[in-house]
Amino acid sequence: MIAKGAHHVSLIVSDVERSRAFYGQLLGLEEIERPDFGIPGAWYDAGPIQLHLIVPPQGMKRVEPSLNPIAPHTAFEIEDYAEVCEALRKNGLDLLETGAAVGQIFVNDPDGNLIELIAPGGRLGRGR
Repeated sequence: MIAKGAHHVSLIVSDVERSRAFYGQLLGLEEIERPDFGIPGAWYDAGPIQLHLIVPPQGMKRVEPSLNPIAPHTAFEIEDYAEVCEALRKNGLDLLETGAAVGQIFVNDPDGNLIELIAPGGRLGRGR
């Protein structure tokens, strides 16, 4: 086997500080050291993988935001479905929910990147 597992996911963002508030403060990911690539960005420890946020050079085209579960997205495991829904709503975010029995919540980050939050006890979550 060539690939042993996922290492990181990269997302394009427009405002690093706004994204830090979403990924670091709201979602609770730990920011980790990032080399200086000459463009703004931030890296996070996201369990077995890393999340890399990148501000693209001027003029780079991006896909329009969508709250659609079949769109490309990044998924993070969560512990408490109801608690996460409440926290996201308190922050004024629109959610697409499958309900606690299935365990999926879809939300867009501040730049429109689709994020899935999935409970391991749900029908689709990784079993424990």
